[in-house]
Amino acid sequence: MAHKAGFVSIIGKPNAGKSTLMNALVGERMSIITPKAQTTRHRILGIVNDEDYQIVFSDTPGIIKPHYALHESMMHQVDGSIVDADLILLVTDIYEEYDEADVLKKLEGSEAPLAVLINKVDQSDEETVKNKVAYWEEKLHPKAIFAISALKDYNVLAVMNFVIEHLPEHPPYYEKDALTDRNDRFFASEMIRAQVFKQYKKEIPYSTEVIVTAFVESETLYRISAEIIVERDSQKNIIIGKGGEMLKIVGTYARRDMEDFFQRKIFLEMFVKVIPDWRSKKNYLKQFGYEN
Repeated sequence: MAHKAGFVSIIGKPNAGKSTLMNALVGERMSIITPKAQTTRHRILGIVNDEDYQIVFSDTPGIIKPHYALHESMMHQVDGSIVDADLILLVTDIYEEYDEADVLKKLEGSEAPLAVLINKVDQSDEETVKNKVAYWEEKLHPKAIFAISALKDYNVLAVMNFVIEHLPEHPPYYEKDALTDRNDRFFASEMIRAQVFKQYKKEIPYSTEVIVTAFVESETLYRISAEIIVERDSQKNIIIGKGGEMLKIVGTYARRDMEDFFQRKIFLEMFVKVIPDWRSKKNYLKQFGYEN
């Protein structure tokens, strides 16, 4: 049997549950998941290997209208993912209003087979799901439409089988033991950023970037230093909290996540740094690893 391999782009609006789906399909926690929208800022690859196939899933930032240079970089990553795709999974959810003009614009010109995944159907009723299916059928005429719950693992296997069936014949793109294109530093920074999203409200998570400045590995311990970047002194004070209490909470939960993920003891130290208006400054965005 010929070997199959391909790039599968997971796209959609913020909060549709793309990252939850990606993690369910890959079977590893690759993408950070929080209840807040716009959590994913980078394109993250999750690689599934089998004797007969290799699937390279690509979790992308949620599709939005850009307001900063940061947003523009995020949308370029979505565009790149669609261009590369052998197959596109459009994740929508049962609550989503029909304001998908941004999504449809991104799909223009793509010839890759498309499947629409209506997520969070466990929170809905049969009639609503049927209406959503009919709407997307008429709007996009996709290859397939799946009603799923990524969180409850409902119908995820059917999506996986569809993906395998539609992979082109190709040798593997990555080594057979590869899980992702990202390194451990990246995942450490994402775990801290996930806690910033979980512990703070309003604009704080969106004004924050996390940079790992040191990552020293030994057999039993990883020593990690990180900077939390914010845009204003007032945000720095909120991040640190009274007597350093809030920063301590972020550090405790992030360290637990890292110990679970890396299967090592973690020594974590964090500092907070102010860089005014960093989201609009291309030199800083490049420094922080955002693609042009």
